[in-house]
Amino acid sequence: MTTQDSARAILEHVGGAVNVASLHHCSTRLRFTLADDTQADEAALKATPGVIGVVLGTQTQVIVGSGVANYFREIEKLRTGGGTRAEARVDAAKPKLTLKRAGSVFMDFVVGVFTPIIPAVAGAGIFKSFLILAVALGWLQTTDQTYQVLTAIPDAVFFFLPLLVTYTAAKKLDTNIPLALGIVGLLVFPTFAGLLTQEGGVALFGLTVPAIAYSAQVFPPILAVLLLAVVERGARRISPSVISTFLVPLICFVVVAPATIFLLGPLGFFLGTLLTGAMLWLYGTLGWIAVALMAAALPFIVSVGMHKAFIPPTVATMASAGKESFYLVASLAHNLAEAGSSLAIAVRTKNKTLRGTAISSGISAFFGITEPALYGVTLQNRRAVISVVIGAFVGGSYLGIAAISAFALVSPGAASISMFIDMANPWNLLHAVIGALVAMVTSFIVSLVIWKDSDSATVRLLEQQAGTSTPVGEPVAGGIVAPMTGEVIALAEVDDPVFSGGILGPGVAIRPTDGEVRAPISGTVSSLLPSRHALGILGDDGLEVLVHVGLDTVRLEGAPFTAHVAQGDRVEAGQHVLTADLAAIEAAGLDITTPVVVLNGDAYDVAPLVTGRVAAGAALLSTDAKETANGIA
Repeated sequence: MTTQDSARAILEHVGGAVNVASLHHCSTRLRFTLADDTQADEAALKATPGVIGVVLGTQTQVIVGSGVANYFREIEKLRTGGGTRAEARVDAAKPKLTLKRAGSVFMDFVVGVFTPIIPAVAGAGIFKSFLILAVALGWLQTTDQTYQVLTAIPDAVFFFLPLLVTYTAAKKLDTNIPLALGIVGLLVFPTFAGLLTQEGGVALFGLTVPAIAYSAQVFPPILAVLLLAVVERGARRISPSVISTFLVPLICFVVVAPATIFLLGPLGFFLGTLLTGAMLWLYGTLGWIAVALMAAALPFIVSVGMHKAFIPPTVATMASAGKESFYLVASLAHNLAEAGSSLAIAVRTKNKTLRGTAISSGISAFFGITEPALYGVTLQNRRAVISVVIGAFVGGSYLGIAAISAFALVSPGAASISMFIDMANPWNLLHAVIGALVAMVTSFIVSLVIWKDSDSATVRLLEQQAGTSTPVGEPVAGGIVAPMTGEVIALAEVDDPVFSGGILGPGVAIRPTDGEVRAPISGTVSSLLPSRHALGILGDDGLEVLVHVGLDTVRLEGAPFTAHVAQGDRVEAGQHVLTADLAAIEAAGLDITTPVVVLNGDAYDVAPLVTGRVAAGAALLSTDAKETANGIA
């Protein structure tokens, strides 16, 4: 049976195209969200050639191995029929909502909506700061046409910020993006804005329309798109298919647009004003103490991913006031404190591996990227934590007392220091530089004084590894090396029936302690999906190994993962291939346990070589080719 035939059979056994609400895939599984789960025929699916296993639950998962992309393409062709995708007849089953899951869903939504727009907002802010600098140096005048045209570029980004948020929110909620832009576009349409500001205002059906300036607002479009997602799905259910092309958007315009004008727009504006006011109140009430305390708390806030919760009010504050004096200022102190602590540890430690990590992490933090320092050095060593907290608090105190403001939404550091340029206050940039140096020097001195290798968990672990591990990058003959550092557990202990049941093949799992992922064998990268959560390598001797970082991490759509290789690349055992943000995965409510599986295990005798702690690059599994009556299997 061909892949196309198997794909057709799989689609039939899940209830047909009309029963499929959505279909996604990870490295080995087709993930169906079905309108009616009872229509999935588990026995028939398992009997389909090419299907390795089936898992039923909130999603129907059909495991087909490394050829999953081919099955996905064939099923999508059958579903779409060369045109419009069939709509499910009833709602797909929803997973049980718990407080933990609700928090994860909320954070995922915040990240999905606001993170994509940060490059545009950050770039516009930095661009405007350079224009301000050009004016301060006398290169441009605010009355010059050149300046006026150039300043219109970043100003346009903030003016049309509601549309940027509309796009990302509609994409996140999987609703019609052009329709969402059409409805929310009303809020920034010049004619509509003119009606609101005319003398006496304007009324709709005799009701006065609230006169609100919606440019640069972020919460009104989010609320509008949330309602649109509900209305659009309902309209599709009741609309006859022959007229749904125009009837569905018509219903959406009739329902969502007035609701946005009278209710959601004003409510979103109030919410934005409330959050902005809360941050300004905290800063205004506690003053420089608020900045200092935030800076000192950021190592712990960032470590659990909760710093993402500050993005919406910070964006709202920046959009409405043109500057922000709390979170971004505190972040400057924290980032430079991370740099100072890491660089001091590089000076003090006698461990060469830690020194290399500390140097690279310190440089990265100096330029505004703290994750390598935070997860690679700080959080693993209490003395490093102490030095960062002290440095961040002292630096944050100076910045708070000097009343520094940021004028661009970007991670503060040496590379983005222009974000503190203020045309009305030249001292703002100078005080920002001084405060950053105060934070960095303080943490450097404290770390230099209190650091002890003998009290470092990182050094102890590295020394243990040095005595028991195979050097990173050196292949283990006839076997597989550990792709990550952590604790080895049996596959049977993995909280996923596909892995624990050995459906994909034999192996072990690792509960990792850091996010660096290395190649388990030498060979060719045979599978690397856009989600970057899993990597398959085909060895030179035919051995095929899958490293699946975390459980169900395909849902994160690649956000916590960075790939250092591409599909088809040649890799050597121990080579750095992926980086995973373990804290972000856990903050999303997911398990970081990483299965390491031999996909063609029926041809090999696979046995674990280690239990308990293992270092990346150390021997993990032995793999001996099985012999058959005709020779090697």
